[in-house]
Amino acid sequence: MIESFELHVIDGIPQLIFVRSSYTIETVEAERISVDHVAHLKPADGGSAATQLAAHLRGIHSAIKMLNSRIRVLHHYLQAMQKGDILCENSLLRQVSSLLRRLPAIESVKFQDDFLMEYK
Repeated sequence: MIESFELHVIDGIPQLIFVRSSYTIETVEAERISVDHVAHLKPADGGSAATQLAAHLRGIHSAIKMLNSRIRVLHHYLQAMQKGDILCENSLLRQVSSLLRRLPAIESVKFQDDFLMEYK
């Protein structure tokens, strides 16, 4: 329950009156986890929580950049292997295939539904 103002006309005079109104907050699990994580950030070195959050986000950004560069190296290697510029190594192809099977499929119906729900 929350208290809010409503405009009522009493004896021909408009007046703002406190009224109780019910509400619900709907969130998804990812939002709750994110808010909980940010709420519990504690500066270790006396800095502000915002400074610590910025450092954390810089770390995530660096990790994503590194992942992107490694995927790019694999992609170029596989293209060269496909063209015949590099000798085909079946053991390496099995490792790449195993790695790709662990990644979520973007083309799946569940992914599309989850993505559209988050987007809306």
